[in-house]
This record gives sequence, structure tokens and C-alpha cells, in this order.
Amino acid sequence: MNTSKEKTILENGVRVLSERLSFSNSVSIGIWISIGSRDDPKGSEGISHFLEHMLFKGTHKRTALEIAKEFDQMGGFSNAFTSKETTCFHARVLKENLEDIVELLSDIILNSTFDPIELHKEKEVIVQELNMVEDSPDEYIHEVFPSFYWPNHGLSHSILGTKESILSMTDKSLKQFMWDSYRGSKIIVAAAGNIEHQYLVELTHRFLSKIPKGPGPKRLPAPVPKRGIKIYPKDIEQAHFILGGYAPTAKSDKKLFYSVFNVILGGSMSSRLFQEIREKRGLSYSIYSFTSHYEDTGMFGIYGACSPKNICEVIKLVVAELAQIAQYGIEEHELTSAIKYLKSAILISCENIDSRMTRLAKNEIYLNKFLTAHDVINKIEAISLEDIKKIAQSILSKGFSLITLGPINDKQIEDCYKIIGFQEPSWRQDQNDISKIKYWEDTGTGIKVI
Repeated sequence: MNTSKEKTILENGVRVLSERLSFSNSVSIGIWISIGSRDDPKGSEGISHFLEHMLFKGTHKRTALEIAKEFDQMGGFSNAFTSKETTCFHARVLKENLEDIVELLSDIILNSTFDPIELHKEKEVIVQELNMVEDSPDEYIHEVFPSFYWPNHGLSHSILGTKESILSMTDKSLKQFMWDSYRGSKIIVAAAGNIEHQYLVELTHRFLSKIPKGPGPKRLPAPVPKRGIKIYPKDIEQAHFILGGYAPTAKSDKKLFYSVFNVILGGSMSSRLFQEIREKRGLSYSIYSFTSHYEDTGMFGIYGACSPKNICEVIKLVVAELAQIAQYGIEEHELTSAIKYLKSAILISCENIDSRMTRLAKNEIYLNKFLTAHDVINKIEAISLEDIKKIAQSILSKGFSLITLGPINDKQIEDCYKIIGFQEPSWRQDQNDISKIKYWEDTGTGIKVI
């Protein structure tokens, strides 16, 4: 396979990355901004995501409809997304349309008008998106867990924001946030496909040279996780939970250890949790583990949904599997299977140029260097049985936060305390909380009721 990777930094700080794939007829390109929901100012939660939406609503030379038509006429795929730490505008087009797509993406980033009528309509769209998530408990619990685990920090915010923060946004606040945030050193243009690097550099310079220099806003220090339990009573058929604990940062090689551990514990159909809780006992339809890695922190989590009467049993089984690995480790065949699983996923992703473009950008954002697929595979294959055992020990020793959503009774709450390691549970309902949410935290000297 004929490939080459190159990097150029423009005078205004914009980084241009490319991976040439001579076999491809298309190009995947993304304009990445290292700004996400964790960077939203207090009171303006959701502004990064709202801004991403508004950039498609018209520029000085194109209406929203004309933008949509031009994307469609290129015959490829285009989209945008906002995460906790990045915003990305991306497209896949034929190589002869590269200039057109760079010009169009640059136009929406540099020349959007933030028309008040479009602004008002988009507020309603995002409010409906918020309502949709709240109506989906399996999604909603992932939105609320960070607010308990990382309180009073940017990572605790929903990417969507709140109804109050969205409705309060103005064209002036969007423009100011964009001016402060979309700075040269925060922006990466990444492309993979049949592309000449120097041509991409010339296009980027031509269309994005007006991006101002500067470092952009400085992020808050890493959050401090809170250990405890929070209960969201809700009249639904199932009880949902997330049990979360420590994971390394996106910059750490240890995140690969957690990727392997995740496959073994709950990240695949043959995983311990899936087989024990769903296949063997039939206690849950949906049970899985996951990892979240950020610039300066991380989280390892387990999600499950089950009949309310079974929630304590399911959580007990989850903790028991962690304890089993921490004490006795795993079998050689489990490690071999997990490594093969990840190796296959990595190599298959190499056949997708969108995945290759994304890898270019994320390696630059978090590592400031490029790791090939084989670099990653070599690191994964070096992971040992003892490494997996130590991960389980680390997760258990650092403690958990548990959040539940559904019809949970008081006895179950006390049982959950004992299961995840709290002693002598003491709790009460906070009468000042109109949503009747019960929650506690471990202060290091005992349980404190908030």
C-alpha cells in the first residue's frame, strides 16, 4: 500500500496534516478545532455545539439552502460534530472536488452571519434534541453521570447544554465565543486519500489564512472525581445504572491497557459481563463497559439496564467480576482473544479513509505525533496477564461513583452502598431538591449527605 504522511504548520498556527493513499479515488477531510463542551463558559453551556449548528445556517455569500445543496452536489458525505474536547467539520468527496470542499468549509467557519431568524429556529431544534435525550433513559444517564462524577467542571456539562443556556444565547455571544476560541493554534486541517500534501497546504493557506493567531482559551485544570451514589427516581419500566471509576488520560499509553481490559470485562459479546449477566442469568438485555479518555483525565464505566428488582444483584455481579480479576487475574485465552479483537478492529479501520483522517487529527491533538496502526498493535500485543490484573486492582482501589435512573427503593439504595464499598449508609431525601434526587459523597472520613 503506497502511503505517506506529512505535516506543515502555517504562519497563523494552523496545522495541516495529510496521509496520501494512492489507491483511493476520494479524500476525507476534516477541519478540527480543539474546543469542545468542556470549554463552554459558565452560563453558556452548550455554546460549542450551538455554534457548530449555526455555522451551516448561512454566510455572506451562501444561504443555508445553498450550503446544503453544494454539499449534496459534490456527491459525497459531509457532517459536523461536537465532543467534550473538539469540534469537527468533515466531508468525504472525490479528489477533484477537494478545492471546492475546502473553500466551502472555510466559508462557513470564517463568514457565517448568525442570522437572528435562523438563530431562533435553531434554539428550538436543540431544545427538541434535549427533550429527545431526556426521553431516552439509556442516553440520558450518560449525560447526567459526568455532572456527578466531575462536579463544577467543564467535563460535567452536557454537550447539548441546558434549555436555559441555549435559550439565552445571542448572535453577539456566539461571535465573541468564536473570536476567542477559533484561533490558529487550536485548528487542524487533516486529510486522508489520494491527495498531494503541498496542494492541501496551498488550499488551506488560501482559504484559512484569515484565521487569527493565538493560543485560544486556557482550559481549567483536571477535575477531581467524586466518589458516591446519586439516585434519579423516574417512573419507567427498567432501572438504569452507570458505575464509573478511574481511567488514564488520552495521552497515556496505559489507555491501551484499558482498551484490552474493556474488551475482556464488558466491551464485547464474549466478555465476562455479557456472558455472565445476560447470557447465563438473563438479568439484563443491555450490559457493557466503556472507556472515556480526555486530555487530562479519564473514566472507566459500566452501564446496565434491568428490571428494578434485579438492580442490586446486577451491580453485585459487576463488582464481583472486577474483584475476581483483581484477585485471580484472567486466563491466557481471554487476553489472546481480546488482543485479536482489537487488532482486527484496528486493521479493518485502516480500510476506511474517514477513520484514517480521524486518527491523523487525534494523534496530533493528544500526542503531537503520529502512531501507525502497527505502532498501536505492537503496544497492545506487549500487554501481559499481570497488566490486566493490575488494572482491575487500580479501578477497585480508587473507588466508584454510582448513578441510577428508575424506580429504586430505599432498601436497594442501602444495599448498593454496601456492594460498592461504602459502610454504614446514612441518607435522607433532600427536601430542597424539587426533582427529589438523593445523593451522597464519600469525604474520606465517612459519608456526607448533600
